[in-house]
Amino acid sequence: MIRRRITVLGSTGSVGCSTLDLMDQAETAGTGVFEVEALTGGANIARLAEQARRWKPKLAVTADPARLDALREALAGTGVEVAAGDQAVIEAAARPVDWIMAAIVGAAGLRSAWAAAATGATLALANKESLVCCGPALIDRVRRSGGRLLPVDSEHSAIHQVFPHEAPERVAKLVLTASGGPFRTTPREALKAITPEQAVAHPNWSMGAKISVDSATMANKGLEAIEAAYLFDMPANRIGVVVHPESIVHSLVEYVDGSTLAQMGPPDMRTPIAYALAWPDRLAWNAPRLDLAAMGRLTFEAPDEDRFPALKLARQALQAGGAAPIVFNAANEVAALAFLDRRLGFLNIAAVVADTLSRVTASGVDSGSDNACDAALAVDAQARRMAESIIRGIAAAA
Repeated sequence: MIRRRITVLGSTGSVGCSTLDLMDQAETAGTGVFEVEALTGGANIARLAEQARRWKPKLAVTADPARLDALREALAGTGVEVAAGDQAVIEAAARPVDWIMAAIVGAAGLRSAWAAAATGATLALANKESLVCCGPALIDRVRRSGGRLLPVDSEHSAIHQVFPHEAPERVAKLVLTASGGPFRTTPREALKAITPEQAVAHPNWSMGAKISVDSATMANKGLEAIEAAYLFDMPANRIGVVVHPESIVHSLVEYVDGSTLAQMGPPDMRTPIAYALAWPDRLAWNAPRLDLAAMGRLTFEAPDEDRFPALKLARQALQAGGAAPIVFNAANEVAALAFLDRRLGFLNIAAVVADTLSRVTASGVDSGSDNACDAALAVDAQARRMAESIIRGIAAAA
């Protein structure tokens, strides 16, 4: 029986909803008992209120202060405390619990993840930006608090499941798999006309719009390489990427003796969430099963970095060190959102990132500092301003 006192940051997003779905399945099956301390969401007040009525948390928070009255009205008479605003989200993250899901997308999730890291809880991290912006500092903060960090990205979860944590010297290389996104075989010239609707139509995974764009540009795999370097203390030259369109092998660990171990399964984000939720146990749930005979074959190919330059840019940022990964992440997020807003062409996403990296120079983040989050966000803000300026320049020249 799995027993957890839980907070879910970003409960109304895809990862947050999947987390609560797994909890519901476990309680229905009698394999889990969960007490919810806090749920936080964004603009979807109806969903947040529905979740709060089901799980009866002590606190429900919307990040949007303008929606506080709507949330208060929706939860009137339930006994659930309500709050709003970024600071309220951070305070929710700091509440003592056993397990915290950090699933707020983008740099907006960094401060709450930083607060959660100091609680001593198990931190299930689905927010890429927290690791990319101040990974070593965040990991150190979790350790100093007596907590544990478990990655929720399918690729890092896969590595975590087959990585020899007691003897990391046995590892020769980490290999991240990538679906290749919806434009894996699209000629580069045709990418100029790609629309946001096409970019968010991922062939295998159900994800949010911005993450889907990152998959389409392969910026997500670059971000994941940076994360893997921090999570598993691995240099950039020992982290590889292979395109695997079927998304069955989620990542691999190559050992010094030539053995390679892989974690496999149908593409479903609930699997890595379930792994993190139950760790070190395993959660029995209504999981899709892998039928290799029906699959027939699995294919692999090298990534095309000419068609998808974001992957190369991320590797260069990781090798450069310092604040370069923060700049890469910030510029990519600004450019991806500009593309979704139809202010930027698809091919210009990577161009904006490259230009921003060349223009923004900043020192790295001190991993031992309690101010590391603030320092990372200062660099992030500087890079965002530069990226926006570059985007305006592209628009003016068009």
